[in-house]
Amino acid sequence: MRARMLTLILLIVVVVKDAGLVLAEAPFRMAVFQADVTPPRGHRLLTGHRKPAEAVDEPLQTRGFVLLPEGQQPLVVVSVDWAEIRNAAYDRWRSTLAEAAGTTRERVLLSCIHQHDTPLGDLAAQQLITEAQIDGQIIDPDFHETCVQKAARSLRDALAHAVPVTHCGQGMGRVTELASNRRYLKPDGTATYGRYSGGGSPESRAAEEGIIDPDIRALSFWNGDQAVAVLNVYATHPMSYYGTGRVSIDFPGIARERRQGDDPLVFQIYASGCSGNVTVGKYNSGAHELRPVFADRLYQGMKEAYTTTRRAPIQHVEFRHVPLELPLRTEGRFARSALTADLRNTQDPRRAELAALGLSWADRVERGQPIDVPAIDLGTAVLVLLPAEIYVEYQLLAQRLRPDQFVVVMGYGECGPGYIPIERAWDEGDENLGDWCWVTRGCETRISEALHRVLRAPQRVEMSQIINR
Repeated sequence: MRARMLTLILLIVVVVKDAGLVLAEAPFRMAVFQADVTPPRGHRLLTGHRKPAEAVDEPLQTRGFVLLPEGQQPLVVVSVDWAEIRNAAYDRWRSTLAEAAGTTRERVLLSCIHQHDTPLGDLAAQQLITEAQIDGQIIDPDFHETCVQKAARSLRDALAHAVPVTHCGQGMGRVTELASNRRYLKPDGTATYGRYSGGGSPESRAAEEGIIDPDIRALSFWNGDQAVAVLNVYATHPMSYYGTGRVSIDFPGIARERRQGDDPLVFQIYASGCSGNVTVGKYNSGAHELRPVFADRLYQGMKEAYTTTRRAPIQHVEFRHVPLELPLRTEGRFARSALTADLRNTQDPRRAELAALGLSWADRVERGQPIDVPAIDLGTAVLVLLPAEIYVEYQLLAQRLRPDQFVVVMGYGECGPGYIPIERAWDEGDENLGDWCWVTRGCETRISEALHRVLRAPQRVEMSQIINR
């Protein structure tokens, strides 16, 4: 893997030299990096009832870039083939990568793709499980630290091979028959949120797609006429099937690797958009043969987004971030006393693990540590990172707030909150909010305000304009 990365870097350097460009004169430079983060046999995948790692179908990767604007601190964008990274683990990743890049933690935009047959990182939750002597696992701390250090070392090594970037590219590709909203209407007109990744009832598959973002967005960086890196972002849960014990990058990773093979000179990154309530459930029967089919549909969208790309000179880079505090869920089984009791329930390891995740998040909220909502403004385009399994309506809202810019929104940043719904989901009794959700009502107003501020939107857009369009 490392040899492959060095080959890619050397190829880019050759192109730069052939173009007659001088690195020292470039106001903007970029380095790309990757590292293997595949778990060992026997390691837990996601959490709870899912099988531990028994085999590896495809190795997992961390892939990212460092943007080096002259006179500014570096900016790091990273996508990890893991289910989630939370709380102290999220801080550890960002702090270590920031140190390697010579920047601050806030300027590290770390996102997970969220494939389910991959690890979940939460060091504080793991410590609680260990102290309670539960026969369960969240993450092996030694494995976690090894992955963090490998990613940091790869980043640090890549800085010596940074190349100029002169242009930012923006492209969109339509992805057909892939994404569908969990929410659909039953024949009697009532709403349900029961459309899951692995497929479901004939009723759920016959219903309309619902609210999705049908386009994949490709944000690319160019050295003259040569593309250096492409960040592809699409909003859907990235699973065709899971729970098999076979480590996999699933269909988004397969599509990414296929695009990487199309042109080794162009470094490919994929990140999931805001897709807490978006799955492939409408089009998925659960048959394993559909994984390559879904990969091809996403791949075709990636190709279209790249071929339709329009470039604009990068004239300035501005970084902004705002703090976001989300309301902690404390009713019923989410009360600290109830979570503590569940943690001590050695007869049900999954319930104990969920309690540990909830306590880890509660501790963070109660010590007053907000979530960072960062944005990298490139003039014609802006990249935003939102936390956790946030619903797609927030991505559509961000796009509506800045129609004058190419807005790219990554999800699955700080994953501690779990699902982050819009208010309508609470009103309609969204079934997904039963356990994997550690926030409560009130998120919509706070996130809308954070997006308005970080995007410097000239006018306000109400969520009702998104869901009633």
